[in-house]
Amino acid sequence: MSNTLLTPTIIAKEFLRQLTNNLIMGKKVARTFENQIVNQKIGGVITVKRPISYTVTDGATFQRQDNVEGSFTINVNKRKHVGMGFSTQDLTLSIDRFTERFITPAAQQLAQQVDSDLCGLYKYVWNYAGAPGNLVNSFADFAKGPEKLDLLGVPQADRFGILSPSDTWAMLGSQTALYISDAARDAYRDAELGSIGNVMTGMSQSVATHTVGTGTGTPLTRGTSNTTTWAASKDSNTMTLSTDGWTSAVTLKAGDVFTIEDVYAVNPRTKESTGQLQQFVIVSDVVTHVTTSSETQITISPAIITSGAYQNVNSAPGNDKTITYAGTAGTGYKQNMIFRKEAFQLVTVPLVIDPAMQFAARATDEDTGLSIRIAKDYDITNDEILTRCDILYGVKALEPEKATRLSGTA
Repeated sequence: MSNTLLTPTIIAKEFLRQLTNNLIMGKKVARTFENQIVNQKIGGVITVKRPISYTVTDGATFQRQDNVEGSFTINVNKRKHVGMGFSTQDLTLSIDRFTERFITPAAQQLAQQVDSDLCGLYKYVWNYAGAPGNLVNSFADFAKGPEKLDLLGVPQADRFGILSPSDTWAMLGSQTALYISDAARDAYRDAELGSIGNVMTGMSQSVATHTVGTGTGTPLTRGTSNTTTWAASKDSNTMTLSTDGWTSAVTLKAGDVFTIEDVYAVNPRTKESTGQLQQFVIVSDVVTHVTTSSETQITISPAIITSGAYQNVNSAPGNDKTITYAGTAGTGYKQNMIFRKEAFQLVTVPLVIDPAMQFAARATDEDTGLSIRIAKDYDITNDEILTRCDILYGVKALEPEKATRLSGTA
């Protein structure tokens, strides 16, 4: 049977299919706002309102609560492409052979880039279950993740888990010993984890590694004013924490997680203590030279709120309360995550096809909004078709309180 010349439209549709098939994290996160931006160039911005929280009041007397809405932006600023060159003879290949040789390798690279950017959002997740440096190799280890979300009132539906290759194989090893025939068979034959504790779980080669900062000394809170209000922090959910007790050079990294002595997390519905210390994450690097008595200010999330609908701790930090880091300074750890899908957002936007682009096509998945643009040009000197495959997208930690990082236990 004679081959059909492969046009940009045919290539774009097949590239989109391969890109979609190769996404891991990208298929587990929310895709809510893609209709708000169309035909955008790089740098488009979406402004989104944060969910409102209320408190339940007693009695028949009406008690009005103000709607203090926070908002945040999603920057559609990630422009990625793969550039390829192939001969005019290659265009006479069947679509299957062309896909095998060119499209699949390119789509795999773009998919992994999207997944890597999404996995990198761990830096905004303050919840951490388990002990950094330990593999997740049992149901008891894994269960610490959904348990953490349950304690914090996160709905149980639509939960997903992403594990590194090492953690995945450790978990698969534990499942082969189960007396649950389907789970053991899937783990042994197909290397599939599937649903564990109502968490649909899979492996991603894009799981990020976080290297803990190298602050030394005995860090303490400084002063008694380390709190804020929702009205003051509603757009960023961050605040400045005053500390001291560090020695010599301080290099704290965005994504470092810590707790504060006597500051416990509360259930967002009941406002009762969960019995676990509230965890915080540093949201921007801190590099400074200090003495033990010097003040070091750290930007953290979540903001510390002690009352009202957005209360998240049982009490404010006192002066000279010990700050305890998760992990060992200067050590890297894989950042597995368990999350509800709206914790993270992926926005992909169809790129414009300018009239000057005579040989171009675009394909967009109607269900997911994922879009790819193919453009080509001819190099007459080398009889070569120059082709680029472009995507434009943005990522955001939308509701990071509905996610937790996960390691095994010692």
